[in-house]
Amino acid sequence: MKSSIINSIKSLPPLPKTVIDMQRICNDPESSINDLIKTVEHDPMIVANLLKAANSPLYSFRREILNVGQAVSLFGMSMTRSIGLGNSVRKLLNVDMEPYGISSDRFAEISSMQAALIHEWYMKIDRAKADKLFLASFLQETGKIIIASDVIQEDLATNFKADIDSAIDIASVERSYVQESTASVTAAIFTHWNFDKEFVEMIQFSDTPEEAPEEVKEYSTALNIIKTILPINNPFGEHGISYGLKKAEEAGYDIAKLQASIDSILEKIRA
Repeated sequence: MKSSIINSIKSLPPLPKTVIDMQRICNDPESSINDLIKTVEHDPMIVANLLKAANSPLYSFRREILNVGQAVSLFGMSMTRSIGLGNSVRKLLNVDMEPYGISSDRFAEISSMQAALIHEWYMKIDRAKADKLFLASFLQETGKIIIASDVIQEDLATNFKADIDSAIDIASVERSYVQESTASVTAAIFTHWNFDKEFVEMIQFSDTPEEAPEEVKEYSTALNIIKTILPINNPFGEHGISYGLKKAEEAGYDIAKLQASIDSILEKIRA
């Protein structure tokens, strides 16, 4: 891995205490949703992000969500952790996504759409896997923040942006500039923050799921399909949807379930 990227990852600050506490609570089978609510409500930024997510069209809750208790109860522990962690990570990394041709808000929005789509899809397949994939999908593009920073420092942002704009394979463009793709950089970030091996590997092999260890191959395949459908340079584009469905069919999925989930998320966005 390029030394400047390694140094950027090594210099990352620790995760905020609230995020660490959320991780601990969600990993403790003795903890309750009330424990999570008590932890979250002490962090105004996470509360604000949770309420924003809860009232977004992506989740279509039937009423306006006005407090953190309602939001956590509706999302559940796993999704609450994912949303809180995702937004905290982006704030911690000081996002500048100009080399990718998007704003930091649009970057967050695309990450949220990826997570919402994979959750809606996998809830039709396996609820436990849906919860794992929601977190991984919400965070799988994190490495782009480090890559964007490196490209800016090397004064390559203009050329990089032009190549990304027209790219079918974003990972190939990234490798041509920084020798790594988002998948490997994201995996290195969460290794630095001591995330578990399964989580790291499902993201690490999301560009090449055929090379993934057997225990994470399905997860890596699903993440690959989602970022094919929702690439950062053209989310829900016609080519991406068509290619993503083709990949899903080749992997043995019932593509009717995926198509229904795509249609549902698009309907929510348009509404």
